[in-house]
Amino acid sequence: MARLFIGTSGFKFDDWKGTFYPDDLNPRQWLNHYGERFNCLEVNASYYTLINPATFYQMAKKVPQGFQFTVKAHRTMTHEISSENEDDFNFFLASLEPLIEDEKFGCALAQFPNSFRNTADNRQYLAEFRQKFAEAKVPLVVEFRNRDWLADPVFKYLREQGIGFCAVDEPQFKSMVPPVAVATSKIGYVRFHGRNYETWWKGGKERYDYLYSAEELESWVPKIETIAETTDDVYVFMNNCFQAKAAKNAAQMRDLLQERLGMEVPTGQG
Repeated sequence: MARLFIGTSGFKFDDWKGTFYPDDLNPRQWLNHYGERFNCLEVNASYYTLINPATFYQMAKKVPQGFQFTVKAHRTMTHEISSENEDDFNFFLASLEPLIEDEKFGCALAQFPNSFRNTADNRQYLAEFRQKFAEAKVPLVVEFRNRDWLADPVFKYLREQGIGFCAVDEPQFKSMVPPVAVATSKIGYVRFHGRNYETWWKGGKERYDYLYSAEELESWVPKIETIAETTDDVYVFMNNCFQAKAAKNAAQMRDLLQERLGMEVPTGQG
């Protein structure tokens, strides 16, 4: 069965202090603290700003061997698409080198917005996107926010191209993606965004103010098991980061999968 990596979508949040991080812990040590408790991290800051390779080099040194980073594509690559984003692609791909060299890089995540629908132009863009990553030998996973993409021809194309599909748990508005368990490459990927219907379209931190119940997490156990049957690595990330709720749910999910599936999820503390 696949190796299992469970963590959160980001780690550097002021409202985690006193809940996940001790009050007296220097923020420069937050990643060290995180790496002692989880075995992977989804870097989301890279969506907002292109990260210098030196920053990734330093981050890699703060976590134990075996720890894996996944990195979210910059917004100009997925949300603010233009014909002038070639430099951003090149910078983003080059920035990953320190993580790759230290064997702490899992894959890149390209999360497209709800407005990115299954059209001929967008399928062409996705093909070009994949080509850039293939040339750089960077594994790619895509997350769609519009259910137009949930079609057998799309899954077939992703499998043919070796692009991973990101399964999601999120509010079930009419156009959004249902919680389907599908793997289209050797990388399985699941993101938990919370089910906050009231604030989802308002954006901001409150969108992710949601704590999953044990029952809600348990409903994903057979889905994750299905994904693990055909993949080498499975990444599970909690993105409900408001007030460290993601860290709490990630630890619950880790313990749940270890208990129900007998899958070991190592941490930096062994």
